Amino acid sequence: MQPLVIDAKPQPVSIDPAKTAVLVVDMQNDFGSKGGMFDRAGIDISGIQRAVGPTASVIAAARKLRLPIIYLKMGYHSDLSDLGTSDAPNRLRHLQIFGVGESMTAPDGSESRILIRDTWGTDIVSDLKPEAGDVVLYKTRFSGFYETELDAVLKTAGIKQLIVTGCTTSVCVESTIRDAFFRDYHCILLTDCTSEPIALDSPRSNHDASITLVQILFGWTSTSDHFLRAMEGQIQERLERAG
Repeated sequence: MQPLVIDAKPQPVSIDPAKTAVLVVDMQNDFGSKGGMFDRAGIDISGIQRAVGPTASVIAAARKLRLPIIYLKMGYHSDLSDLGTSDAPNRLRHLQIFGVGESMTAPDGSESRILIRDTWGTDIVSDLKPEAGDVVLYKTRFSGFYETELDAVLKTAGIKQLIVTGCTTSVCVESTIRDAFFRDYHCILLTDCTSEPIALDSPRSNHDASITLVQILFGWTSTSDHFLRAMEGQIQERLERAG
């Protein structure tokens, strides 16, 4: 496959489909669905829900070109042994702010626990469900690279470029992009495929600041439309060969 040029900021960027993967960060029920952790805390999840449609289109196009789709999910063991030591900020903040581990009844009627692995809350939202062959990795910190197999998976597949989607923009998405930058990956963040809820005690969102940081320092920013436009020719060529 020929390299593709995506209209992006600070300038157009060329990607090699053979070395590119789509990264879907934390698009799970606890963050993006009614009845999930954010929604139960009174946090506006409408922005995350708006990002689902564009992200689904990006994933569908990527599948047609057989680009790897890698899902990250925030989730802890049921005994919270991977939440951190008793005085770890990660443990303290997650327990105090989000009530990680608390029991709840999910909207589908199942018994669930907040941010606990293999429960409704850590399932990917229904419109973005992984398919056979996709990679799904749990993480226990904001960055997808912290004590996970992500770097090894990417290196084994020969991936150097990441199309990044997911939530939330200034926390898990930006943390993952920063760590990818430190490891010499090229990241293209699709701005309509990410979102940052405005916290209840804050007058603003950090979404725009993260977008600016990425396009100035840590990678490139683009949109799902620009990505899909760049992919169209390759997809058509593949369809014609298959026909």
